[in-house]
Amino acid sequence: MKTIYVKPEDADRKWFVIDAAGKPMGRVAVKAASVARGKHKPCYVPFHEVGDYVIIVNADKAILTGNKKQGKLYYRHSGYLGGLTVENYEKLVTRKPTAPMEKAVRGMLPRGPLGNKLYRNVKIYAGADHPHDAQQPEALDL
Repeated sequence: MKTIYVKPEDADRKWFVIDAAGKPMGRVAVKAASVARGKHKPCYVPFHEVGDYVIIVNADKAILTGNKKQGKLYYRHSGYLGGLTVENYEKLVTRKPTAPMEKAVRGMLPRGPLGNKLYRNVKIYAGADHPHDAQQPEALDL
């Protein structure tokens, strides 16, 4: 018996939109990463790009539970000695509203070339408007 794989170019790709307003950031990121990978499809294999496109709107209005607004830290390094910069969630959201959601989704995708391809299929916007109306995205509930 031979296993049949769906090629990435033959996969039926849809567009979905997730409204993150008032929803926990982690749950939105999990759902977006899962749909982007294609885990909801019967033709899913971990090494092919068969997932769908995901649009996340109102990413700046996603909520964090507990005291994470002050306690959650984001690190980045410039590459120079002493170049470590640490920011908490509140400061990062004021500087770049979509950055925490981008980091959450990116962290739930695989590392390497496949993860880079999958991350390009996730579009994140701070407001309620997005430029992908022509693709007729379907609403996705959590």
